[in-house]
Amino acid sequence: MANEAETPEVTKLRRERELYLRLLGLGQQTELERLLREALALIVEIAEARQGYLELQPDEQEGRSNGPRWWMAHDLSADEINGVRAAISRGIIAEALATGQTIVTPSALLDPRFSERDSVRIGKIEAVLCAPIGEDPPRGVLYLQGRTAGGMFSEDDRTRAEIFARHLAPLVDRLLVQQRTRDESDPTQPMRASLRLDGVVGRSAALAATLHQIALVAPLDVSVLLTGESGTGKSQLARVIHDNGPRAGHRFVEVNCAALPETLIESELFGALPGAHSTATRRIEGKVAAAERGTLFLDEIGDLSLTAQGKLLQLLQSRQYYPLGASQPLQADIRLIAATNRDLGVEVTEKRFREDLYYRLQVLPVRVPTLAERHEDIPELAAYFCASACQRHGLPRIVLSRNALRAAESTEWPGQIRQLANSIEAAVIRAAGGGAAQVEREHLFPETAPLQPSAALSFQAATRRFQERLLRETLEHTGWNVVETARRLELARSHVYNLIRAFGLERQSG
Repeated sequence: MANEAETPEVTKLRRERELYLRLLGLGQQTELERLLREALALIVEIAEARQGYLELQPDEQEGRSNGPRWWMAHDLSADEINGVRAAISRGIIAEALATGQTIVTPSALLDPRFSERDSVRIGKIEAVLCAPIGEDPPRGVLYLQGRTAGGMFSEDDRTRAEIFARHLAPLVDRLLVQQRTRDESDPTQPMRASLRLDGVVGRSAALAATLHQIALVAPLDVSVLLTGESGTGKSQLARVIHDNGPRAGHRFVEVNCAALPETLIESELFGALPGAHSTATRRIEGKVAAAERGTLFLDEIGDLSLTAQGKLLQLLQSRQYYPLGASQPLQADIRLIAATNRDLGVEVTEKRFREDLYYRLQVLPVRVPTLAERHEDIPELAAYFCASACQRHGLPRIVLSRNALRAAESTEWPGQIRQLANSIEAAVIRAAGGGAAQVEREHLFPETAPLQPSAALSFQAATRRFQERLLRETLEHTGWNVVETARRLELARSHVYNLIRAFGLERQSG
């Protein structure tokens, strides 16, 4: 708090020093969006403005675009933001950008450059301060509107805004150079530029190779087989194929074949007429019909019975299928994507999977890498899962400490990405529940024993310990919802019940 005996000059110097110190603090930011958000909040506070807007355009190296590349608003409605953007091309904001000079007006209502605009009259806009960001030519603009204490922006406000704009430009450029460097060394960047990859996290060469395959198969309206261990993200990549394919505007229907009792798989897939079996009291629409004109994704297709495999083969060959109890076939217009964690070649040899169906599916196989093959992606994945868990559970923003990240990197994850995601989610909940500022190693691994098998344990004992822990944590995450637990772990519900009994797990009261 300022001393009551402070002279105006001392107050001015103190506030400028505070601005410099806080700008130095902004220089520690590594994310452009967060930098802009905190920077705008800072200058709005320093200038005692009611509203603010910050916009940056791409430089020549990035290529110009029709709209702003980065922008941030403070206490502006959507209509007000549109009004500010419209002023970029004309009036006082255009003049600030064209001349490279800060422009201050005591009242937009009385300023002939603004007074005739509907947005100014409706919003009754008074004091405005506009400063260009960057030089030769300016890269963007800072726009401040109204003062919390009333009146106009002072010369000191102008000076501080210019200091702010002068220091913000190199901070932004530094982050852009870092981003370009990351992009140039990111083998997934070409695919990210051409594919819609919602939620696909990582920059490893293994992921890039898989995305390259997906870029080839996605536009083709053909069946695709995804192979890889459970938990590697096959379901997500199946949706990526759908979202970037010719059927993207239609439904994506997922069926986990391993989670359905064998007696219900055919009914679930192909539907059933009333009386076709004991539970078919009315007509049941199957997932094939639900996916009409879209994509049907069959996860763990290796768990299909031979009978269901035969019907699926008929569907692929003739585009026709028979609901249970039906005497007439129905037409189907779907794209099939299948996934399995089994070696279907071995399954064929051992007569558990039809050879003709295998070759139908094997035309365009895509192998999904294990997390061990994507080891360098672990920090980015962990950070993504941490942010997602905070958002999903409505928790304050919390990040992973360096020790927690190092622990995640040095740990084996036999449950693959799914296990990493579940462990990070549990760690976030533990950290938030304890009021911690960040997720620490002990939140991620609360037990003293390391997650990976120790030398004192046999392979079987270590595997059992891991299975027990993963099942217990997943049950806790789902509120002991066995159906959801089975879905997350890609197990049959009956197997989950058997494991609960085998491990002696009990739900804690309260």
